[in-house]
Amino acid sequence: MIKLQNDLFLRACKKMDVERTPIWIMRQAGRYLPEYRAVREKSDFITMCKTPELAAEVTIQPIDLIGVDAAIIFSDILVIPEAMGMKLEMIESRGPKLYDPIRNADDVIRLREIDPTKNLKYVLEAVSLTKRELNGRVPLIGFAGSPWTLMTYMVEGGGSKSFSEIKKFIYNQPKTAHTLLHKIADAVADYLSAKIEAGADAVQIFDTWGGLLSPLDFEEFSLYYIEKIISRIKRKDEPVIVFAKGVHNNLKKLANCGADVIGLDWTMELGKVRSQIGSKVALQGNLDPTILYANKEKIKAEAVKVLESYGNGSGHIFNLGHGILPDVLPENAKFLVEVVKEESKIFHR
Repeated sequence: MIKLQNDLFLRACKKMDVERTPIWIMRQAGRYLPEYRAVREKSDFITMCKTPELAAEVTIQPIDLIGVDAAIIFSDILVIPEAMGMKLEMIESRGPKLYDPIRNADDVIRLREIDPTKNLKYVLEAVSLTKRELNGRVPLIGFAGSPWTLMTYMVEGGGSKSFSEIKKFIYNQPKTAHTLLHKIADAVADYLSAKIEAGADAVQIFDTWGGLLSPLDFEEFSLYYIEKIISRIKRKDEPVIVFAKGVHNNLKKLANCGADVIGLDWTMELGKVRSQIGSKVALQGNLDPTILYANKEKIKAEAVKVLESYGNGSGHIFNLGHGILPDVLPENAKFLVEVVKEESKIFHR
């Protein structure tokens, strides 16, 4: 077992003392990096996900190029619906498309039960290879979509503006919706357990579309299944992060879901959330990603505001409030990392 040279991220997840606030960036292995685009020019997105050597290469790029404190495996949340039998295509500039979307009980029955060690072996191989190539420099994060977010894509067939199909589905066929959510939750729990087995030091559950739901619907169709997954993940002391975008009204219930860390989007006041749930869980976030379009003076000022909002002590992992945007200048991302590394020291004396 290789000892980690930099375990700040893992210590912060557990609210242990740290010398400074750790930072990583959602979608840090992505199109904003010329080095990523160079790899992408030779292979389409899905080929990159399914080729462990390519996935490892782009996972490690931001460690070398911008100096973040954790790596997150290059993959996509929609590998699970694809493994369950849905045809997936990534359409340039439009996003993912899942063919023959789920609309009824028969469609749900047709979905395969998956064994991640067989159906998603390429992801697990990418995790193991990346772990070896990182050689203890920083921890490696594995991830999956939440059942609600995955079901939303599976029913809509991709992204959406109105999300009318998924709302029709849960309101008109709630029993079928819950059958599907249980099926996805089982797959996600097995998948995250397998990633930890393959070498992931922590895992994150992305509930990108959690904010579409009313507070009560969120509890019924999302939070229940997140809790189910966390209770079933096979882990020793590997932290679990839950990032539920736009979920303002359920923070106290989220804090009791079994996660070690709650990720926050940029529309929340970090200090206020800390006073509500910071004694229970660590917090991750939450700089507005568009701040990285600004000049360096503005980036520094806004990063310091986030650090000041959280205040003194451990339990904070600096991140953006959502993924980095593809047209951000890499030097701005690197500057943000440097600012957080330097300016956060005074909060940990």
